[in-house]
Amino acid sequence: MASRYHPVHAPALPRLWLMTDERLGDGLMAVIRALPPGSGIIFRHYSLPLRERRALFNQVRQAARSLKHCVLWAGSVREARAVQADGAHGRGRGMVSAPVHSVRERIAAERAGARLLFVSPLFPTRSHPGARTLGRVRFGLLTRGARAPVIALGGMTRRRAKGLSAFEIYGWAAIDGLSGPSL
Repeated sequence: MASRYHPVHAPALPRLWLMTDERLGDGLMAVIRALPPGSGIIFRHYSLPLRERRALFNQVRQAARSLKHCVLWAGSVREARAVQADGAHGRGRGMVSAPVHSVRERIAAERAGARLLFVSPLFPTRSHPGARTLGRVRFGLLTRGARAPVIALGGMTRRRAKGLSAFEIYGWAAIDGLSGPSL
């Protein structure tokens, strides 16, 4: 059994998360600097070769640490340790957070010990054009009884997050909702 890896600097995990990807381009660092102190970043950039991905991660980590942000590596626990991330985001044991798209995935993530559940896609999103969304009703059914805090993801904005107060979400995450005109 893999040990849990989450040397997160703050006692509580952030409620606001930026999901990075290649769409942020040269604006990535500006978006990170614009986040409120103590936010979270899940570093993805999957399409980059590993050497380039690690180099960019090092830049993100340095910028994030100066702002007291938590930075998770989307990938294995072993990779997260190697790049000195605050933890790993993905499926399996040892992950700080896990992606969840169904009740089955939610249960698996909880059993694996994930401390946060990123439930998506709640609303239409440019990350997955044309993908079936959960909508409010299915989101509520999927998250009902969750043992770990829920982060809403997929087409999220501050306004939409406020509209989910009845679901008692722990927080929300976005790409465009934190970097584009929907702020």
